Amino acid sequence: MRAEKKLITTEYVARLNASPFFIITDYTGLTVGQFTELRKRLIKAGAEVHVVKNSIFRVAAKEAGIGELNDSLAGQVAVVTGKKDFFAAAKAVKTFQSEFDKPKIKFGYLGNQRLEQPEVIAYADLPTLDQLRGKLLGLFQAPAAQLARVLQARVDKEPAQ
Repeated sequence: MRAEKKLITTEYVARLNASPFFIITDYTGLTVGQFTELRKRLIKAGAEVHVVKNSIFRVAAKEAGIGELNDSLAGQVAVVTGKKDFFAAAKAVKTFQSEFDKPKIKFGYLGNQRLEQPEVIAYADLPTLDQLRGKLLGLFQAPAAQLARVLQARVDKEPAQ
């Protein structure tokens, strides 16, 4: 392998090792402007997207301990990686895909578990971590708020002395 390819492979391995997940997409047909918009949305979700050369990425995935991706990589492929929230990144790609009909999600990995396209889309439909925190906080606050309303209603009904 040439030195340039080895350097790129090392960079891919570092990205894969730093990210708890990755999503493989087929970006065929995306314009430069659309790809830039996708990048912006993914940055907001705490992720990034990079165009990869299939043969080099296969080697990098094998070196990172992900395994063989033999027939999975074909066509124009981009990889979405991030440091934290898989669900937010999947949601950003799915939302973008619903607006522009591109890029097509092929598959993904969460940890060492391979997720096929329907599974990635199912995860994208789940609420984000912040939304779940908000719902949980609402559940905790609801009984206290209801108790305060009942006590206030009782005080309001009692005659003044």
